[in-house]
Amino acid sequence: MAKLFRAVIMGPPGSGKGTISERIAQRFGLARLSSGDFVRENIAANTDAGVLAKTYIERGLLVPDHVMTRLLLPRLEEMTRHSWLMDGFPRTLAQAKALNSTCDLDLVISLNIPYETLKERLSDRWIHPASGRVYNMGFNPPHVQGRDDISGEPLIQHDDDKPEALVARLRHYKDVAKPIIDLYKSKGILHTFSGTETDRIWPYINSLLSTKIPSTSQTDTQRIPMP
Repeated sequence: MAKLFRAVIMGPPGSGKGTISERIAQRFGLARLSSGDFVRENIAANTDAGVLAKTYIERGLLVPDHVMTRLLLPRLEEMTRHSWLMDGFPRTLAQAKALNSTCDLDLVISLNIPYETLKERLSDRWIHPASGRVYNMGFNPPHVQGRDDISGEPLIQHDDDKPEALVARLRHYKDVAKPIIDLYKSKGILHTFSGTETDRIWPYINSLLSTKIPSTSQTDTQRIPMP
């Protein structure tokens, strides 16, 4: 039986996690798992965990650890026969420890992007709230200004993407990410990539993964169990 491969990608808001995750999934046949997608799916399905998560989101609060783990870990337990890449989880040390109790990670990618680059990217970022689709007015604009390409619904800019909130948001990320990074560094599975352009970082990530993922572990992502 082919060895499975499980990885996590970390990075501050605007670091390009979504773009790089998509490229990894396509290039190496990994299932791309997004914590944001899981949250939206559970809210739409009106599950107990989804209803609970919604109460925090509607108040502008972060979804707490016990709710996030309740949302995500059962899904990971369904993925025992698949290789995957997780984007957006874990975000705290408690979540990282919960993930460790469920599976053994092979690799953690950490994106280290300068503040000025993040500031520029986030100031141009607009989001379709219902789907989580992200647009950047500089390099990935919608076909119609201010409208989602698929639904035609209005796009919004999060208050915490605005420059005045960005410093606090990035400081918070740095504070909560440090113990997670230290944990994965101590396990010898952390790989950090620095730069200002996703297209310049990607070849290094691609090269690393080419040495880490056996070709036989590339899974059929069409048969991933969905809720």
